Amino acid sequence: MAILIVDDDPVQCRLLEAMLQKSGYETVVLDNGDAALTLLGGADGARIDCVILDLVMPNLDGLGVLARLRQAGINVPVIVQTAHGGIDNVVSAMRAGAIDFVVKPVGVERLQVSLRNALNTSALEGELARIKHSRSGTLGFNDIITKSPAMAAVLRMAEKAATSTIPVLVSGESGVGKELIARAIHGSGERRAKPFIAVNCGAMPENLVESILFGHEKGSFTGATERHVGKFVEASGGTLFLDEVGELPAAAQVKLLRAIQEGEVEPVGARKAIKVDVRIVSATNRDLIADVKAGRFREDLFYRLHVFPITVPPLRERPADIPALTRHFLARFAAEEGKRIRLITPEALRVLAAFHWPGNIRQLENTLFRAVVLAEGDTIGLAEFPQVSAQVQVSDHGATPDHAGEPLVPDFEQPVALPDPFADHPAGAAGMAPTAAADALPLLDGSGEVRPLEELEAELIRYAITHYRGQMSEVARRLQIGRSTLYRKLEALGLNTEREEADSEGVATERQPLKIA
Repeated sequence: MAILIVDDDPVQCRLLEAMLQKSGYETVVLDNGDAALTLLGGADGARIDCVILDLVMPNLDGLGVLARLRQAGINVPVIVQTAHGGIDNVVSAMRAGAIDFVVKPVGVERLQVSLRNALNTSALEGELARIKHSRSGTLGFNDIITKSPAMAAVLRMAEKAATSTIPVLVSGESGVGKELIARAIHGSGERRAKPFIAVNCGAMPENLVESILFGHEKGSFTGATERHVGKFVEASGGTLFLDEVGELPAAAQVKLLRAIQEGEVEPVGARKAIKVDVRIVSATNRDLIADVKAGRFREDLFYRLHVFPITVPPLRERPADIPALTRHFLARFAAEEGKRIRLITPEALRVLAAFHWPGNIRQLENTLFRAVVLAEGDTIGLAEFPQVSAQVQVSDHGATPDHAGEPLVPDFEQPVALPDPFADHPAGAAGMAPTAAADALPLLDGSGEVRPLEELEAELIRYAITHYRGQMSEVARRLQIGRSTLYRKLEALGLNTEREEADSEGVATERQPLKIA
């Protein structure tokens, strides 16, 4: 999950970035509101899951960014932060569209809770919006959950198809979301106010295919007790989606070809044809070219349907989509089942991303539904995915598929080391000990001479602040000095610091991380 940090204070950005990366998030850092709007409004904006926005910035401030986001229709959840927690700022930010509000310096626990709530709320709202749009026929490409470059190319092709009435053939394995693409094409085109009629060609009884597609007159055959208009007439003016079109019997293929060519259908038992205006979008999980060569599918019908082909890649070829899909499905199922699911563990997410998913998104959806039902607490872990984890080898470096040739877990899901937020500070001497090796503090400089005591002390303090994530009480206690002494030493290093103690009603005062102005 990618979090965008927008703050003009580089040291605050580093501290916040360190906390987020330690919690397993991918981070993007920008220092002004204009750059944030450019990113969120561009092609890369889709990969941002949440924004942490500073309210006080030069030029375009946080409230200005929130207003521009609302004007542009960008619905990414925003958590605002400021050094001043007045009620007026809170009200203004919430009215402007912020989903939560934190006061600097924010603690790691408070930040994690705020992020979880924001992401879960966003996922549930997005799922409800998709259901509403799907039922109303206005589902758009923004409603499709994806972070994958491969799917971005597919959506660009589909957007071009939506601008015309060209026949589209969507191909791909079962469960990859072919109908969702078809609905988005309809919902983004000029026919979005007209009907979208979906028919599964593989589920129709062979003796009723013509009646279902083209309709029948009353008394035209045994059991025809009333007139039926058929799917073509129902979809007139809108879009007819022929799912699994490769399953149509030969006789129905002939009539379908005529209906597409002539723009008219002849119901069973009717004396004259009925004119229809239908946009055809088809889908198949078969290799229709092979079926044409084998004589199972009419070549002339194939070329009528295969005017604008779109191929949707399987889920195993786009593992970057798995975290976003997982979050949205968990939010939906938790709401439906009345359960409070707070998070999914990084280990479980790595296993899901490493699995090959032969059933694609439909299988992932059902697996997550089962996990929510199995969950006894507020966390989804490996125990809720016994069948998946049994087929994936888990090592200290993440999860590995049990089969060769499949992509591994995306890089952003791998464990991330905590960076040093003061690495670029001018007082930082060359050879500073990395955060992962406390016993590697060099005592000699480059010329082989003992380093000055003041330099070593400054380096140790910076390391301690990073190691304890800015919690100054803990830093002072571990260094066995008073807090006032610690702040005097920080001032001597050229860092202007400010303390703020947070104490809410009914909650004991917590140690807060360092706030550097």
